[in-house]
Amino acid sequence: MKNANPVSRVLALGAAAMLALAACGRSAAETASGIPPLPADGPGPAVHYTYEVIRSWPHDRGAFTQGLLVRNGNLLESTGLNGRSSLREVELSSGRVLKQVPVAREYFAEGLTVIGDRAYQLTWQSQRGFVYDADTFRMLDTFTYEGEGWGLATDGRQLVLSDGTSRIRFLDPATFKVVRTIAVTLDGKPLDRLNELEWINGEIFANVWQTDNVVRIDPVTGKVRGVIDFTGLLPNAERAPDTDVLNGIAFDAANGRLLVTGKQWPRLYEVRLKPRP
Repeated sequence: MKNANPVSRVLALGAAAMLALAACGRSAAETASGIPPLPADGPGPAVHYTYEVIRSWPHDRGAFTQGLLVRNGNLLESTGLNGRSSLREVELSSGRVLKQVPVAREYFAEGLTVIGDRAYQLTWQSQRGFVYDADTFRMLDTFTYEGEGWGLATDGRQLVLSDGTSRIRFLDPATFKVVRTIAVTLDGKPLDRLNELEWINGEIFANVWQTDNVVRIDPVTGKVRGVIDFTGLLPNAERAPDTDVLNGIAFDAANGRLLVTGKQWPRLYEVRLKPRP
């Protein structure tokens, strides 16, 4: 390679890069996502990560973020608290609310996900969920489930629901019946308080409530394969008396971006994960 002419060298390097991508079976968006691939599964402990902030955008400080996702370049967000709960579409670049519908005062809204043209939203302790047209926010249906509703995601076929315990349930989106359940463990011990969920590259990412941690969960075994420590993500100077905990994970698959925020945070962040030395 040292003696190759410049054009040949560029072509060879480009070919090598394409082969490397093909060999690891990851798309360009996944590779650019700032999410390092996990090592091969084994008996060892979970991999620990820190982060690097790539950029940030304004976020409504009044939004008690419960569920978050990217759709058609904008954010869809479920906000909580009785009397303040909503489903909203938010412009990513400005934090401006483009469209929203309130949730009835008796409900405390929680997790949110979209399958096709339908948006599914949980409530905390009412054991009731709502189905909306994802474009117009018109209410289409309601559904029920056992226990509390915390986080919601999808693998593209099923709803993936957390309830504040160490279990995650997979539900049929047509019947809302439980298809299967996994028990989540970290280094062999049950991990509870699993909150907001996002399905990313075949893994479940979950906030651990009242901590600065997000965990990477194997959706087959329930084993936590990675722990991400987001301590210090929101600077103290931007915190207010009502600033609450880290909560809100969204993956912009089209642009390979991992986005995180918190309840009543004034900023939303794009981050890159880095294995802790």
